[in-house]
Amino acid sequence: MMNELKPAQAGTLESNDIMITVAPGASGSGVVIELESIVLAQYGQLIKQVIAAVIAEQGIHDIYIKAVDRGALDCTIKARTLAALTRAGVILPKELI
Repeated sequence: MMNELKPAQAGTLESNDIMITVAPGASGSGVVIELESIVLAQYGQLIKQVIAAVIAEQGIHDIYIKAVDRGALDCTIKARTLAALTRAGVILPKELI
């Protein structure tokens, strides 16, 4: 569940971290993920899948996400995505808080 989605970000550009920036997408645009990564060739698809799974779990359908990865682990990618969504106005279920 969410209120009006606003632009927000979480994370840093430090080694082993990821900066996730979220913004509302146009109605009907779906989930758009733009990814820059130092391991794009090896793990780019997996990183996008992790982000997309978090977005889907929250029931969000129209959102633009820019991710700048510096070798983050899956747990960091999930945490940064959830933090950015929270800052953007998404109300997370209690079990995720």
